[in-house]
Amino acid sequence: MLGNVGSYLNFKKNIIAKSEAKIRQHEQAHKSAAGPLAGAIVIERNSEGIPTGGHVEIKMPVLNPDNPEETIGQAKTVIKSALAPADPSEQDIKVANEAKKILLTAQRIKLNPEHKLDYMA
Repeated sequence: MLGNVGSYLNFKKNIIAKSEAKIRQHEQAHKSAAGPLAGAIVIERNSEGIPTGGHVEIKMPVLNPDNPEETIGQAKTVIKSALAPADPSEQDIKVANEAKKILLTAQRIKLNPEHKLDYMA
């Protein structure tokens, strides 16, 4: 009976290790691509301690009508970071799409600086 318990515990440890490694790899891809815009990797666990997900906070760019080039650069970094993992999640895609909207707005301001007041409201 004790052998079965030991086998179960080893099996559970292996599942936890594999799950955590996969989650960390995914989140590290975000963090590496985001550079200074990224926060710490956070691993979420269920009540049994098994990793179930993770996240890295990435600073979403704020539209700066006075410096659209800076906004464009930050938005490109966020898009690259959101799509960096081999298996981007639905949330990753949402983040990339939000950053794309900011990127397009900044590009419009860059092309037509006289319209920047339209975006400052």
